[in-house]
Amino acid sequence: MWYAHNPGRRARQLLGDSSALLWTALWAAMALALHRLVQPASQPAAHRPRIPLLGSSVDGALRGVAHAGGRIVSAAPAPQGPAAAQALAVLGAVALFVIPVGLMLTVWLPRRIRWTRQAAAAQELAGTEDGRELLALRALLRPLDELAATAELLPVTPHETLDPAPDLDPDLDLDVPPRAGPGSLAKGWREADPMVLDALAEAELQRLGLRT
Repeated sequence: MWYAHNPGRRARQLLGDSSALLWTALWAAMALALHRLVQPASQPAAHRPRIPLLGSSVDGALRGVAHAGGRIVSAAPAPQGPAAAQALAVLGAVALFVIPVGLMLTVWLPRRIRWTRQAAAAQELAGTEDGRELLALRALLRPLDELAATAELLPVTPHETLDPAPDLDPDLDLDVPPRAGPGSLAKGWREADPMVLDALAEAELQRLGLRT
């Protein structure tokens, strides 16, 4: 599984993946452009035609690198000049592509792989009773505000109406049961309450984007 079921999360994942692809394509084009400028050619680097689809600042920076590479090549002995220019062109293009793309991958790729593994494991656990109990336990470890929101989704269980004591206010409503809270979720998990376990498991699946 590579994308979530939740439309909002899936849209964010698609946007992130598209940005990563565009970033890779951009630096690949710039690396190819640098290779064309630095490698041996019939025209000097300063007089070669402008590279399309690149801005003037980027094109100027690449031409500056090409001019510096030409000076390095011209300083080499004559028999080694073309080979040195070719090696410099390849090395510069590879470095220009690997450094920015590698930095992007170190940030983007681990997060995508981690979510994919978590989503696949959660989907497999959701199919068994013991697995849903593990998902419920994981949901119990979430922050208290998230647990409180999950507890509010539980239906209120009515309790038996008691006769008011003589010394109590007769207008006091004794039929309203207390609202469930994070503590009741922990108690329900310990007692293996099916309603609580299902609510916690569903909350964990929703957090991963596996529920719409």
